[in-house]
Amino acid sequence: MTSIKPITLTGSYVVLEPLRRDHHDGLVAAVRDGELWRLWYTGVPAPEQMAAEIDRRLALQAQGSMLPFTTRLIDPGTGGPGKVIGMTTYMNIDAATPRLEIGSTWNSASSHGSGSNPDSKLLLLTHAFEALGCPAVEFRTHWLNHQSREAIARLGAKQDGVLRSHTRSGDGALRDTVVFSILEHEWPMVRNALEFRLARQR
Repeated sequence: MTSIKPITLTGSYVVLEPLRRDHHDGLVAAVRDGELWRLWYTGVPAPEQMAAEIDRRLALQAQGSMLPFTTRLIDPGTGGPGKVIGMTTYMNIDAATPRLEIGSTWNSASSHGSGSNPDSKLLLLTHAFEALGCPAVEFRTHWLNHQSREAIARLGAKQDGVLRSHTRSGDGALRDTVVFSILEHEWPMVRNALEFRLARQR
């Protein structure tokens, strides 16, 4: 069984730190950048819900089903961790296979297009495939979240199918969930494409 433990991952644009309660104020400032919680097809926490969301993710980490991260931009002046811009996770962890999903991700509006998202995905996928030995990594999103679906497809993930009336959104409405995955033998091509995107960003 693979041991999936908290770890700090550092890339070209972002640092992914294990989520802590003292990240709260930075995460509240980040979510207010673009008022991301108002997008009805996402599950981004509102500022007043952030403490509960941090506790929820840390409780799932304690149970072994989630490994949550806080995303920071790298400070260009120091080269170290800088401004908090969001959250991401390894979730639905099956340590015996091992298999996991990358999800529950959001970044502040002003960081979009900065290279932060592909850099974050490169870090998470590299660790999943090359350190944890996952044969597959999964992504899921709302059927109506076209921006997320297009972003996942751009990674090189293949659509596995749609889980109809799969779960309920925050407003109680049933949602259809689109499931994507990247397999281990597909990873080298996906990695090359992500590295190429990041090289063009510089």
